[in-house]
Amino acid sequence: MNYLTDLNKEQKEAVMHIDGPCLVVAGAGSGKTKVLTTRIAYLIDNGIYSSNILAITFTNKAAREMKERINQLVSNNYAFVGTFHSFGLRIIKENYQEFGLTSNFTIMDSDDVLSIIKKIMKDLNYDIKEISPSFIRSKISFIKNEMLSDAEVTRYFASEIEKKVVAVYFKYQDILRKNNAIDFDDLLKLPVDLFMKNQSILDKYQEKYQYILVDEYQDTNEVQYKLIKLLGSKYHNIFVVGDQNQAIYGFRQANYKNIVNFEKDYEDAKVIVLNQNYRSTTNILNAANSVIKNNIERKEVNLYSELGEGVKVKYIRSNDGASEINNIISEIKDLLNLGYHLKDIAIFYRTNAQSRAYEEAMLKNNFAYRVVGSFYFYKRKEIKDLISYLRLISNHNDDVSLKRVINEPKRGIGTKTVDNLEELASKEGTSIFDVISKGKELEFKNLIIKLTDEAENMSLTELIDAVIEESGMQEEFSKDNSLDGEIRLDYLKEFRSITENYQNATGSVNLQDFLEEISLIADVTEHQEEDDSITLMTFHSAKGLEFKVVFMVGMEEGLMPHQNSLLEASELEEERRLCYVGITRAKERLYLTNAKRRMLYGKDMFNPPSRFIDEISKEYLETNIKEEPKFNKELFYSDNESDYQSGEVVNHLTFGRGVVIGVDDRFVSVAFNKEFGIRKFLKNYKGLRKEDKK
Repeated sequence: MNYLTDLNKEQKEAVMHIDGPCLVVAGAGSGKTKVLTTRIAYLIDNGIYSSNILAITFTNKAAREMKERINQLVSNNYAFVGTFHSFGLRIIKENYQEFGLTSNFTIMDSDDVLSIIKKIMKDLNYDIKEISPSFIRSKISFIKNEMLSDAEVTRYFASEIEKKVVAVYFKYQDILRKNNAIDFDDLLKLPVDLFMKNQSILDKYQEKYQYILVDEYQDTNEVQYKLIKLLGSKYHNIFVVGDQNQAIYGFRQANYKNIVNFEKDYEDAKVIVLNQNYRSTTNILNAANSVIKNNIERKEVNLYSELGEGVKVKYIRSNDGASEINNIISEIKDLLNLGYHLKDIAIFYRTNAQSRAYEEAMLKNNFAYRVVGSFYFYKRKEIKDLISYLRLISNHNDDVSLKRVINEPKRGIGTKTVDNLEELASKEGTSIFDVISKGKELEFKNLIIKLTDEAENMSLTELIDAVIEESGMQEEFSKDNSLDGEIRLDYLKEFRSITENYQNATGSVNLQDFLEEISLIADVTEHQEEDDSITLMTFHSAKGLEFKVVFMVGMEEGLMPHQNSLLEASELEEERRLCYVGITRAKERLYLTNAKRRMLYGKDMFNPPSRFIDEISKEYLETNIKEEPKFNKELFYSDNESDYQSGEVVNHLTFGRGVVIGVDDRFVSVAFNKEFGIRKFLKNYKGLRKEDKK
C-alpha cells in the first residue's frame, strides 16, 4: 500500500475510512479524485470484493480518469465506475421487461425529444410562438427529475400554459412507449421507480453494491439523490465527496442542499475537510476565498497552498469590448514570450454569445484555438442521419429515426406520404415500418431489412461503410463539389474511427451496445487535450478543468453576475460560486477583464465592474485602474428617456444610489443599492414624478 504515503493527513483519513457514511468536503484542487480512486484500491486491498463497489460521477471523462487510476493501483478491478446515466442504463438493460421494453430499446437524444414535441404540438394546434418547444422539453425534464407522478403533474400544473405542457407530456410518453424508446431523463427515473415498487429487485442491488462512492455530490438532483439513498439504505456505506462552494448547476435542478443535509440524513456520518490545494498559487486562492466568503449559504473551506505566493491577480479595465480583446491579445503575446504555450491558456466567458468576438481575434492573430461546447460532432446533421440509420437497423419500431432518414438523401418520399403512413400506423397500433407496403418507401424498407441482415456478419466499421454507401449518402456528398460536401464526407469517415476505437477498446461488434455507448456521450462540453491551442469556454464548461493561465472576461454587472441572477439572493450566490469555480481553475496566472462599454446582442451595453472584483482584497490584485468619476444625477422623474444613459449613476430618495442598466422606448431599468450590491431590479420608471419619490 505504497499509495498511502503520497497522501496528506486528511486525505489518508478519508481513504482509510471503510464502514459507515462519510462526507468529504473537498475544496477546489484538493485531490478529491485521488481520494476516491485510492479509497477504492484500499477497500479492495482490505478484502472488499471489487464487484461490490459502485463509484458514480457526472462525466464520462471523470469516469475514464478514475478507472485508469484505479487500474494503476490494483489488479482485477471489477468495480462499477461510471456516470449516473451509465449506471441507470445498466439497471434498465438488466430489467428491461419490467419497463415494458424489448432488449433493443432506443435512447432518444435531446434533438429527437424536441422533434417529437414539435410534432405533438402541431397535432394539438399549439402555436410555437405562444409556447416554445424547448420550454416544454425542459418542463418534461423537470417532471422526470423531480419524480412527479401523473396525478401530481395534473394537480400542480394548473395555469393555461402548464396545462398545455401536461397534454404534450402524456402524448410524449405514449410515443416513447410505442417506439420502444426512453429518453435521457428516464435513465435515472426508471431505476428509481423500479426500486421503489419492487423490494426484491432493490434487495438484489443493495447486496451487490454494498459500498457506494459519489463524486460531486453537491450537483445531485432529486432523482439522483433518491437513487443513492435507496441503494445505500441497507448498509449505509455511502462515501460522498463534494464542495458546496462549487455548486453551479441549479438551472439543471441540481440541489446543493443534498450535501448540506448529508449529516441529517446520516447522523453517524464522519466529516472530513480537504482544504490543501495542489493546483493554484496562494494569491489566486486568497482571491477565491475573499470572493466566496460573501456567500451566506456555504461550507467553511479556507483553501491554502504550499506552491508559493505567485504573481498577483491582474485586473484590466478597458474602454470598450474591442480594447478589452486587444489588451488580452497583448497579454497572451507576452505570456508566449515568457515560455507559456497556447494550450496553457483558457478564456472564460459567461455566455456563449461572447465567444464570437474572441474567435475572430484568435483568427486575426493566427492563434490556434478551440471552442468547448460549440457545434458538437454528434449534433452535425450528417452524423445524426447516420446514427438514425443505425438505430433503425437495430430497432425497426423507431419511428423517430425512420422519419428522419426515409428521405435522406432525397428519394422522392414527401411529407404527405410519411404523414399518411404515420396515421395508418396509429390506427393499426403498430410502427410506420410495419405498415409500409408499396412505392419508394417500400424500397427504403427493403434497404433497411437488407442492412439489418448484413449487420449480422459485419464489424461495426464495415456496417458504417455499408450504410454510407447503400443509403446513397456517399454518392450525394461526392456529387457536391463544394467545400461543404467534402467536409460532410470527412465527418462521416471520421465516424469510422469512433467505431474502430470502440471495437478495439471493448472487443464488441454488437450494434445495440455501441448505440447505447454513444447515447451516453452527453458531455458536450467535455474538454479534450488536443493540439497547442487556446481554449475558449463558458464558466460552466470549465468545471473540473485546470489551466496554467486563465482569463475571466466580461467581469461586469449584468454579465458576471448575469442580469438574470440579480433578482434572487440564491441565484446571485450561485453566480458567486461560478466566479469561485472560474478563479480556482487557474494554476499560475489569473486575469480579470472588463470594459466600460461593449456591444452584445446588437446593443451597446454600459456596465459597472462586477461586484466580485470589489470583493477581492486589493493586496491580491495588480491594477492601475483609476477611480472613475461619480455621477450624482438627482433627476429620475423625467418623462423623457433620453435624459438617462446606461451606466449612469442616479439617486433616488427611497433606494439610495443606483445604476441605470437599460434604456429604451418602453422603460428605464435601474438597479439600486447603496454600494451597487443590487437588491432590486425596478422597471417602468418612465414618467416617474417627483412626488413618487416620497
